[in-house]
Amino acid sequence: MLSSKLQTCRRIFFEDRNFMGRSWECTGDCSDMHSYMSRCHSCRVEGGCWMVYDRPNYMGNQYFMRRGEYADYMSMWGFSNCIRSCRMIPMYRGSYRMRVYEKDNFMGQMMEMTDDCDSFMDRYHWSSGCMSCHVMDGYWLMYEHAHYRGRMWYFGPGEYRNFRNFGGMRFMSMRRIMDSWY
Repeated sequence: MLSSKLQTCRRIFFEDRNFMGRSWECTGDCSDMHSYMSRCHSCRVEGGCWMVYDRPNYMGNQYFMRRGEYADYMSMWGFSNCIRSCRMIPMYRGSYRMRVYEKDNFMGQMMEMTDDCDSFMDRYHWSSGCMSCHVMDGYWLMYEHAHYRGRMWYFGPGEYRNFRNFGGMRFMSMRRIMDSWY
């Protein structure tokens, strides 16, 4: 029997929509899921917050999942039948702090964030969005469009000098991954 922590932090992936077909249970990070499933169209998240990726080794497009049922999330998010890797986002209870910069390499205007921002344009008049950041505390999701829309990327503590590894995106909104999401 799984420990209570693992039971609450697991996902069950299904090959077909509406939780049908072959399934695979996952309780931790997986850098290459292809050996377990060749396709995936639905998922149940029984606890925790997770990022899933369309390429191995936590690369490619990213999608955020939290507790709930995703009966047809593959077509909802535009995946092409493949989740190739997945990562658990650590639970965090504490203050959130991130410095965001208007330009690459921590250049241009800088703002220190401690809460969500639904539009860099509306709040700071940054038409180009955020181009680099330093996450000091907490875990964050950044979005390519205002109001938490479009492609998203997960950021944990660390320095991100430029977003070339993220398809050269300019992020226009961001939100904290809160413990209430678990």
